[in-house]
Amino acid sequence: MLRDITIGQYYPTGSVLHRMDPRVKLFGTLVFLISVFAYQGIIGFLVVTAFLAGVIAISKVPVRYMLKGLRAIVVLMLITALFNLFLTPGEVLVQVWKLKITREGVASAVRMAIRLTYLILGTSLMTLTTTPNQLTDGLEKALKPLRKLHVPVHEIAMMMSIALRFIPILIEETDKIMKAQMARGANFDEGNILQKAKSLVPLLVPLFVSAFRRANDLAMAMEARCYHGGDGRTKMKPLRYQRIDYSAYVILLGYFALLMVMRIVL
Repeated sequence: MLRDITIGQYYPTGSVLHRMDPRVKLFGTLVFLISVFAYQGIIGFLVVTAFLAGVIAISKVPVRYMLKGLRAIVVLMLITALFNLFLTPGEVLVQVWKLKITREGVASAVRMAIRLTYLILGTSLMTLTTTPNQLTDGLEKALKPLRKLHVPVHEIAMMMSIALRFIPILIEETDKIMKAQMARGANFDEGNILQKAKSLVPLLVPLFVSAFRRANDLAMAMEARCYHGGDGRTKMKPLRYQRIDYSAYVILLGYFALLMVMRIVL
């Protein structure tokens, strides 16, 4: 299960999407997420699906690898679908005691499951094709106008970069600790809910200790290198838009405009 988490991991393929400016990918992810929640009709979902499939094909990231990341949210998706299924009022299809399954509930559960799936795929695609350093530079550059309002843009981008970088590290650390505890006789799968929660203590305690130790080592390393924030810092590889980036902006705006027109007309 831990190996199935793909958010925060980078998958190099050398595709056109990998070579794009990170600001384009941040803007594209934002536009895609808005489009996922802005439309409810079948035609709109078909357009969103076609767009997502095209971007995945351009990225050259294996579809199987991307779908693997959905296993980590199966429980969340199931709970969300059940809430929408039983708590949405409308035309009753099936009734068991006080629980009612309505036609509107079924449609709402299906839409929410699709949206959660596309949400994970869209955000995973951004991190799979962008390194943490590129993501930090792109976010900082995109939010640069907010510095006039005294918003700590560099610090926010740095925290995001560190968080994304720590995700695969903590996943690998958790896997090592779990295997070590299982070799000592620990069992994480048997028993009721309370017993399973209790069995996680030997896993969580060393994981938190390791996480705090890594954070302390990172803080000491940054202090040793005289890190004092973003003031006066220069970039080894400054971000510059290329022709492909402008073309991507045009495609994204055309895609979003198409969905808005469909929403108004249909």
